[in-house]
Amino acid sequence: MVFASLEFLTLFLPLFFMLYGFGGASRRNSILLVCSWIFYGWWSPIYLVLFMFLAVMGWVGGLAIGRTSTEKARGWTLALFIGISICILCWFKYSNIAVQTVNYALGGVSTLSIAWEKIILPIGLSFIVLQSISYLIDVYRRTVPVDHSFVSFAAYQSMFVHLIAGPIIRYDWVKKELISRPFDWSQFCLGSRRFMIGMSMKVLIADTLAPVVDLAFSLQNPSFSDAWIGCLAYSLQLFFDFAGYSVMAIGLGMMLGFRFPENFNHPYLSNSIQDFWRRWHISLSTWLRDYLYIPLGGNRGGEVHTYINLLLTMSIAGLWHGGDSWNFLIWGVAHGIALCTARIWPHTGLPQPSITISRILTLLFVFLAWTIFRAHSFDDALRMYASQLGMNGFDYFNLSDAMLNLIRPVHWLAAFLGVTCILAPLLIPYVNRHINPLVIVSGAAWPVLGFLLSFALIASRGAVPFLYFQF
Repeated sequence: MVFASLEFLTLFLPLFFMLYGFGGASRRNSILLVCSWIFYGWWSPIYLVLFMFLAVMGWVGGLAIGRTSTEKARGWTLALFIGISICILCWFKYSNIAVQTVNYALGGVSTLSIAWEKIILPIGLSFIVLQSISYLIDVYRRTVPVDHSFVSFAAYQSMFVHLIAGPIIRYDWVKKELISRPFDWSQFCLGSRRFMIGMSMKVLIADTLAPVVDLAFSLQNPSFSDAWIGCLAYSLQLFFDFAGYSVMAIGLGMMLGFRFPENFNHPYLSNSIQDFWRRWHISLSTWLRDYLYIPLGGNRGGEVHTYINLLLTMSIAGLWHGGDSWNFLIWGVAHGIALCTARIWPHTGLPQPSITISRILTLLFVFLAWTIFRAHSFDDALRMYASQLGMNGFDYFNLSDAMLNLIRPVHWLAAFLGVTCILAPLLIPYVNRHINPLVIVSGAAWPVLGFLLSFALIASRGAVPFLYFQF
């Protein structure tokens, strides 16, 4: 079940709010937990058992760390439970690529090849494991109290509103709301508006551009225009799909009385690669900073160690994103190199680019990096890069027949809406000076109209899974 589906919008969500609203404040965590398990079990009852086990393990791990007296024993207890979590994640996420790599290295020798049946990655597993690890580390650091209530902890870890694709919520952010939180009309309305905005981002822009992206990355000989249309369309699709999910999750959290932090802050307006990672998937980038980069030593061990830590952190970030291809590792390494380059540049004596040039270069790198992130294989990525770099010619207006047959005005409209939304912060001063306030006020109803149109599209063409489900 996904947010942008008829089952969720017409069945699950209305029934959930009826139970949540009339169940009483003392039962809200229990209702949230049970409904979250139903939400997850709708996708796979079998993997729900794993899901419950992770909740029990995280809760027991917190209790064990809290009750261990000596610092050494606390450290070993923490390492044990984190190790179990990481092993579970690695088994489901990286077994397939590991066996595939071994068989490839063996050169197809049938007598040595490993017989293997592909393991399905449980949706949301990466996010669940990161939340559990952050809780255990915070308990170890004594920055959060041990949650002695299993229902409370499991409701935090299993909360369906951010379960599948984040944001990665830390226990410290919601510990007070898990004890007591409001469920009032004003917050419900504000949350509903955020939810409708996120739905519009996902359905009207991301899902509309999805066929263009799929075609561009499946072409055997894409033209220069095919490759760049596919790259730019994917950059818009990925942002509005993932950011749309995050906005929906934040809106649902507000409706329930939780306050989740923003997960995106206009990342395509970044003026440097460091700025990009302060704006893109903020809950992940801050998690990597606080639980990986800083514990590794951060920038405290000199420049060389700083560069090593940056490369290692971003490499792990790349691996975290996927286990079906080494492309994700390459993507992470590329971002690590870019971060190191940006850190070195001021010390080279070379001229600093202007803000405008810096923004253009940052966007160009990010968009080109998305190519290998999206490509199914390394060979597919090389084929796209060859076309993007003009190695197959620079015929700017030459689209393949397949692309010409696919693209419709609605795709251009979705791209235009996406670019307009991205540039909105830069346009606000102009709008405030030159557009009648009555026009702005009358436009406040657009989330409702966008949601109604999104609902109609979902009913007509079905639900489209979120891109980050696979991570």
